[in-house]
Amino acid sequence: MIKNQSFRFELIRWSIFLILILTYIFVYFHRMAPAVVSNDLTAAFGTSGATLGTLAAIYFFVYAAMQIPSGVLSDTLGTRTAIIAGNLLAGMGSILFGLAETFAIACLGRFIVGVGVSVVFVSIMKNNSIWFSDSIFGFMSGLTLLIGNLGSIMAAAPLAALLTVCSWRVTFIGIGLVSIGLAVLGYFFVRNRPEDFGLSSLQEMAGKPPTTKRKQHWIKDLTAVVKTIHIWPGFWVQLGITGGIYAFMGLWGVPYLQNTFDLSREQSALYMTDMLLAFALGSLFFGWFSDRLGRRKPVLIGGVLLYIAALLAIIFIPWTPGPAGYFLFGMLGFFGSVFVVTFACAKETINPNLAGMSVSIVNTGAFIGTTIIQPLFGWMLDLGWDGTMAGEVRMYSAVDYHNALFVLLVFAVIGLLGALRVRETYCTNHVPEISPRQ
Repeated sequence: MIKNQSFRFELIRWSIFLILILTYIFVYFHRMAPAVVSNDLTAAFGTSGATLGTLAAIYFFVYAAMQIPSGVLSDTLGTRTAIIAGNLLAGMGSILFGLAETFAIACLGRFIVGVGVSVVFVSIMKNNSIWFSDSIFGFMSGLTLLIGNLGSIMAAAPLAALLTVCSWRVTFIGIGLVSIGLAVLGYFFVRNRPEDFGLSSLQEMAGKPPTTKRKQHWIKDLTAVVKTIHIWPGFWVQLGITGGIYAFMGLWGVPYLQNTFDLSREQSALYMTDMLLAFALGSLFFGWFSDRLGRRKPVLIGGVLLYIAALLAIIFIPWTPGPAGYFLFGMLGFFGSVFVVTFACAKETINPNLAGMSVSIVNTGAFIGTTIIQPLFGWMLDLGWDGTMAGEVRMYSAVDYHNALFVLLVFAVIGLLGALRVRETYCTNHVPEISPRQ
C-alpha cells in the first residue's frame, strides 16, 4: 500500500512539474525573442534604439511589478490558480502582439504577456518547495532554469530559422495558442498540495509534523517578509547580474554581433544559443554544486567574479567571431547563471509557508534591472549614432556598442556588492517561524 502511494506521489508531482515547466519554457521564449526579431520590429513600427528598448522592456517592467503580487498569489491561492490565469493572459497577449498594426497595440500586447508570464516562475518555485524536499531544492531550482531556458534557445537560432519560412506575426500568434492550451492542462491536472490528491505531505512521509499554516492576514506576512533584511542582498545580485544577462540576451546581443562583426541574423543568433545553453547548464550546475558543497555564499561570490571577468574579456580583449567568440559568450552565460543560488538563500531565510513571497522579492531584482538596462543600453547607442540608416533601421558602430557594454559592467559590480552581503544558510532552513528582524 505504501509502495503504491509512493509511486502515485511520484507520478503526480512529476506530471505537475512537466506542465509547469512547459509553461516556463514559453516564459523564456517571450523574454528573449525580441533580440531575434528586433530588425523586424524596427521596420514594422519605425522605432529608434531607445524606443525599441522600451518596447522590449515593457515585459520586464510588468514582470518586475508583478513579482510580489505573484508571491502573494502563490502563497494564498496556490500554484494552480496562478498557472491557469497566467497562461490565459500570456496567450491572449501574444496573439494581440502578433496582430498589432501600431506600436501602441504592440506595447499593449507585450504588457499583457508580461502580466501573464510574471506569475509562472514564482509559482513553480512554490510548487517545488511543497512537492520536493529541502535537500534537493537547489538542484530543482537549477533544473527548472535549465529546462526553462530551452525557451530561450528556441528564441535564438531556431526562431531565426523559423522566420525564414513564416513571419514573426504568425510565430507569436501560434505561441499564444499553445499558451492557452497549457492553461487547459493546468485546469485538469495541476493541484496545489499532495493533500489535494488525498496524499500525505512530504513532512508526514518523512515522519515529521506538517508545516503549520499561518493564520494571519497575507499583508502582515508580506510586511514581515519585506522587513527580513537577509532577503535583500539576493535582490541586488539579480538586479546587477541577471538584469544584465537578460537585457543582452533578450534584445541587444544579436544586433551587437550583426553591427560589430557584420554577421547575419542567423549567425548572430547562434552565439545567443551558445550563451543560452551555457546559461541553462550553469543553472543546473550551480544549484547542484551548492547543494553538494553545503554552502551558498562562496559559490555565489565566485560565480559573480568569473562573470565579471568574462565581461571584461569581451570588452577589452580583441577577439573575432569563431571559437574565441563562442567561448567568451559561453563563459558569460555560464557564470551569469550563478544567480540561481539566490533563490535557495531567499527560501532558507524565511518561514517555509512564505517561500513564494521571499522568492518573488529576490526575483523582482532581475526584472527591475532588465527594465533599466535595456533602454539605457539603447540610449547609450543613440548618444553615439552618426545618423546612418539601412532602410528604416538605425545602424550603430562597433564603438557605439563597445561604449554601451560598460552599462553591463557597472551593473555587474552592483551584483557583486550584493553577493558579498548574502547570508550563508548552509543549505538549511533555520527559520521555523518568521521574524521581521531575522
